[in-house]
Amino acid sequence: MVLVRDGDRTVLTMANDYKGELDEFAMVIPVPTVLEREQIHVADHALIDHLDAYTAPRLVEYFDDDPCRPVVYERMASSPSGAANAVGDLSRDLGVTVEASYTVGEYDILILSAEESGGLVTWLERNDYRIPEGAEPVVRSYLKQGMHFFVAKVNLEEQSELGFSQLRPLQLAFETPRFSLPIRLGMVNADGPQELFVYTLTRTGRVETTNYRTVKLPSGDEIPPYVKAEFGEFYRDLFRTAAERERGEAVFLEYAWDMAWCDPCAADPLSADELRELGVFWLDEPGSGERPFTRRPVPQPRPQNVFATRLHLRYDAEHFPEDLMFQSTGDRQNFQGRYVLRHAWQGESSCQAAREYRRALPERRDREAQTLARLTGWDIREIRERMDLEAQPEREPRRPDEPWWRRIWE
Repeated sequence: MVLVRDGDRTVLTMANDYKGELDEFAMVIPVPTVLEREQIHVADHALIDHLDAYTAPRLVEYFDDDPCRPVVYERMASSPSGAANAVGDLSRDLGVTVEASYTVGEYDILILSAEESGGLVTWLERNDYRIPEGAEPVVRSYLKQGMHFFVAKVNLEEQSELGFSQLRPLQLAFETPRFSLPIRLGMVNADGPQELFVYTLTRTGRVETTNYRTVKLPSGDEIPPYVKAEFGEFYRDLFRTAAERERGEAVFLEYAWDMAWCDPCAADPLSADELRELGVFWLDEPGSGERPFTRRPVPQPRPQNVFATRLHLRYDAEHFPEDLMFQSTGDRQNFQGRYVLRHAWQGESSCQAAREYRRALPERRDREAQTLARLTGWDIREIRERMDLEAQPEREPRRPDEPWWRRIWE
């Protein structure tokens, strides 16, 4: 989900990881108002892919230099890496009203209102929607809040004509004082815990949840260099371990940064055109402070009017019984999930600093192994085996002028 929020104005972009036959796909979402046709849009999935890459946790690599000639530099590493024609006859007894019907792109869309939950569930079932058991109490709670229901199905003929093989994200623009994301209805037919990434774009600063704890993902730790080839697996197990440590009751902050720059970027910042496509409507307003977007950090960058936050949660009905409620803070402090690979120097210098460097290296490597085990839950013995920690470094030949006592306690 991408949430663009300023004041009461909200633009929601939804990308679904749906598995199954498209003619069986349906999405039912509570919305605060009856949406007009122009408030609904179909977006390009590449927008979310770009935002995901830009905010993704990443690796950085440091290469130890000759201890006798110290120099420090950094290199980037890869990131891992979101029925208008089938309404049927309504029964007055059900108390359901079709407030609007549209075809938008490859989707047939209805906006429904209802007097009571049982009538709405019955209406959906009579119109060939398979409603999972347990949906009625959740529907009832949304009706008590005065919500309407946005219902989308795939129009296979339109999709065939448009030539798209995958479902494109749907976008809704509306106004509501509630900065929230309804997740309870989607849990009714969930097969186990669900994974959700929420990207927010605001003017002010970092976004956090107000009814659940927002916790920073572990970041900044040094891990063994071999993880570079397994970063996807590392990230998945890192998140799983962090979620278990919080007993499955936390929302994790993975990124918070001004959109116009980063240090360095896991991917280029989104362009002004891409941000507008995602619904950042204030870029064209007078005094918005919009500037050309740069590909690399600029000295002492000024805050921009688009601040990106990436939140990640794994949720189920037991641990997340309420919809997500958010607040936009004034905190513009930067944060990103960042993990350090430090490659050992392999040279032959023999100054005192080089000897001390070699003596300290086994302890550093073992500390990296322990950090990796703590972050991911991986077996420390297997990590040490992968790092070949049992092998001892070769000793340098003794120099003729070296004091006899220098190597007693090495």
